[in-house]
Amino acid sequence: MRDEAWVVEVGEQNAAWLATESRTARLAREYRPVDLGDGRVRYNARALGAARELGEEEDGFLTDDADGLRVWIGEDAFELDRE
Repeated sequence: MRDEAWVVEVGEQNAAWLATESRTARLAREYRPVDLGDGRVRYNARALGAARELGEEEDGFLTDDADGLRVWIGEDAFELDRE
């Protein structure tokens, strides 16, 4: 699981925000989501774990249910795909 990564397309503005301004963006490098450009963000296993710690009221929190693994920004959910 250590080398696994997930990618999500959230739009350029949201990708930049997740990678630089979200609460997880302030953690050590290995726990941060990475802006890949073109509105895409990559989460490694540690970054995914850190994002799972966010509360529902925080942008960037994750849900993992029957609808899939999704990151939420405001009222919008974006599905992550395993890379």
